[in-house]
Amino acid sequence: MIRRFYKDVTLGAQPGGYQVLLDGRGVKTVGGAAQIVPTEALGEALAAEWRRQGDKIDPTSLPLRDMADYAIDVVTPDPAAIADGLIAYAETDTLCYRADPDEPLHAHQQAVWEPLLTAFEAAHGITLVRVSGVLHRPQPEATLAVLRQRLAALDHFVLAGVETMTTLAASLVTALCALDAGHEDEPRALWEAVCLEEEWQADLWGRDWEAEERRARREADFLRAYSFARLAQI
Repeated sequence: MIRRFYKDVTLGAQPGGYQVLLDGRGVKTVGGAAQIVPTEALGEALAAEWRRQGDKIDPTSLPLRDMADYAIDVVTPDPAAIADGLIAYAETDTLCYRADPDEPLHAHQQAVWEPLLTAFEAAHGITLVRVSGVLHRPQPEATLAVLRQRLAALDHFVLAGVETMTTLAASLVTALCALDAGHEDEPRALWEAVCLEEEWQADLWGRDWEAEERRARREADFLRAYSFARLAQI
């Protein structure tokens, strides 16, 4: 931790967006770029993180700042590379891979995951291949092309949030469903859905507190990434 070196936190309008000002000086990214975000809502959330600091600055309590740095320093220079990585997740999306039909878990996956997938397919006009077992089957090129177009249309800050959600869930479908959520409870419900197999195994074999803590941290990170992406759009 370092000692707090500023008194006032304000938000200034800049060309292209908003920037947090510490005693009138604009915050910069780790890479040295001006940390300008696209919306006032996201800027205010970043400012709130700085205002919450005490006599010493705790870097771990500035997660939105870190995500903004990532969006500017990593995503913006090469958004196509980020999209390529996300398409790789679409090829092996968690929601498409089910247990064998004769296993009890399969029926549970069908009940929870199938409505999500069919709604996603209808919304995007695509078809996703379902797989029983772990043997890989490729997704249709037409489906991947539509998903590439969707990702290419996203603001770089939104794309950063989608990438974090996707990697945590091992599911691009889940991340894009969260992005389109119409109710604030939907992202948490989506996270619970994608953790269905983990919960199934925990109920079957017993719960381990370390695993429970890891899952809770991942959930918090997922919901934070959702909030970051949402704030970057309003």
